[in-house]
Amino acid sequence: MTKKASDFLPLSQATYYILLSLREIRHGYAIMQDVEEISHGEVTMGPGTLYGALGKLEKQRIITITTGEIDINDRRKYYELTELGIDVLKMEYRRLSSLIENAKEFINHLGGEKNGH
Repeated sequence: MTKKASDFLPLSQATYYILLSLREIRHGYAIMQDVEEISHGEVTMGPGTLYGALGKLEKQRIITITTGEIDINDRRKYYELTELGIDVLKMEYRRLSSLIENAKEFINHLGGEKNGH
């Protein structure tokens, strides 16, 4: 049975940032650096966490190891999103956007975001 993108939602924060990082082909260390950068330091991960997640995402066919356009002498593994991965990332983005949009009125009623809550 083929899984649909919605079957993988919701994503963990770390997984979401890993997929976002794979907006371009990257190797593991570059993914770790990019995740930290795009999350403004909110998400940092060690190699064990990253490679465990990458292995799971590859098994789920959300990402794949790529061989295209890479120096043959470079022994690092490079990862890219599959079509399923792109769909998963877009669906999660829409899901998160909807959560924020649906809560705006209520958060504003509670005094907005200025209270730090």
